Amino acid sequence: MVSRLTRVLATAAIGIASMAGLVAAQERATILATATVVSSLTVVGTNNLQFGTVTPGVNKSVDKATLGFAGEWTISGTSSAELSIQFGLPDSLLTIDSLSGMRISFASSDASYGTLPAHQPVPVGILDPNGPSADRLGANGQMLIWIGGTVFPRISQTGGDYSAEILLTVAYTGS
Repeated sequence: MVSRLTRVLATAAIGIASMAGLVAAQERATILATATVVSSLTVVGTNNLQFGTVTPGVNKSVDKATLGFAGEWTISGTSSAELSIQFGLPDSLLTIDSLSGMRISFASSDASYGTLPAHQPVPVGILDPNGPSADRLGANGQMLIWIGGTVFPRISQTGGDYSAEILLTVAYTGS
């Protein structure tokens, strides 16, 4: 019985020794999973689209290049990153009590953009505010967007102040 136990222990010792040799020959290596997160986007409305005084029955337009009257946004983010650009446009301006409305429209060439230092009268390009667009931030990570439009007061338009929100949504495309 001792010799049988000795044989089993010897066989087990040989097996363990041979496995120890295999483990000693193994190597390991690691790598890192990395990612760079782009800086968040900042969008600031810097000028309202201002039609000023409007006469009933007389349409009034503001061009996107009209300093101080065209709507303007400033966008800041990662330099040269591509953005998707989408406008949320109203179809009418309303009085504060929402009892009277005045139609507003935006032509396909009523928006433009530039990178800083930007010159509103001579923009880098034209945007169609009625559909999605894509463009890149400037090398300094900034862009300005301008918008104009036209209001259509009826001959019987109620007097008062009218307004509506124009929403600009921008997002990184990942390209």
